[in-house]
Amino acid sequence: MRFRFSCFLFFFAWSLPAIASGQSTREQGSPKNTAIPENPRAMKKVPSGVILVKGAWSSASDSVTPIPEGGRVTGNVFTNEYFGMNFTLPADWTQKYQGPPPSDSGRYVLAQLRPADDYKRRGRGNILITAQDMFFTPLPAANSLELTAYEKDNLQSVYKLERPPTEIKIAGRPFTFFAYWSPEAEMHWYVLATDIRCHAVEFILTSSDTNLLESLMRDMNKMELPSEANPAGGEGGGTVPICIKDYAKGGNMITRVNPILPEHQFNAVPVRIIIDKSGKIKHIHFLSAFPDQEKVITDALQQWKFKPYLKNGQPVEVETGIMFGRAPRPLASSPGPKSLTR
Repeated sequence: MRFRFSCFLFFFAWSLPAIASGQSTREQGSPKNTAIPENPRAMKKVPSGVILVKGAWSSASDSVTPIPEGGRVTGNVFTNEYFGMNFTLPADWTQKYQGPPPSDSGRYVLAQLRPADDYKRRGRGNILITAQDMFFTPLPAANSLELTAYEKDNLQSVYKLERPPTEIKIAGRPFTFFAYWSPEAEMHWYVLATDIRCHAVEFILTSSDTNLLESLMRDMNKMELPSEANPAGGEGGGTVPICIKDYAKGGNMITRVNPILPEHQFNAVPVRIIIDKSGKIKHIHFLSAFPDQEKVITDALQQWKFKPYLKNGQPVEVETGIMFGRAPRPLASSPGPKSLTR
């Protein structure tokens, strides 16, 4: 019984309380920006009587513009250009599996890190780096401050709060930190979150050894993060677009052509776009879409036109999200407090 319960807790560390989105894991390799395999001939022969159906997948309109799922581990450093993040892995740690594609609610697994198989030091654990797109989350939260409050307030009864939400500094940037544990499994979870480009980026550290967890937190101070990182902000700007929720509504638009989806109309199709300084769409990122949906929506978006967004009297690029199809049903809010301890 203890073994099976521990396995459940390991999965819980993967998905975190009540916010998982049914993602699968694939072997480490180059990020996939299209729904087509890089080497179709390498696929195994389909067994007799089996029908393959193309599923929804992430994709982008170009391979140059950084995307959230485009991070990778190279030379013991996890780099994610989209989030402006460089994280040096602890000594003798590695990434065996690359994160799955994003969910239709905007949930990403950016990296899964753990000690290498030949790790001989005392204490073992896991580092899970995730991001929640705050444009598409069904949770009652607008930023990582509210997201961690929701997670804390909705812990299952088998988990005990170990440290309440507190504001701390990591790598010179503000984070929200809280911790919980399982007395039965004797496992501890440290959750650290901040906002970057309207995504709640979380580092979830898991181990039975709290000394290891404290050491991992200290190692995070070597990380490089953008200056905008903030649990209640993180709205981009500077060298990246300003992210604005629901910008593709109201008086911001000059021209809009609605796509007519031929099929798969009941799935959610979250799309992030970048609007250039002249008001035209320069980049389209599908978080989850079927190939035919991707084509129809792309054809429509290429005809959209916005009023240029001005900041301090100067036009700047804007990043926003649009949900096509059927959006995930919002979850009820929790009455827990949102205040932090400093």
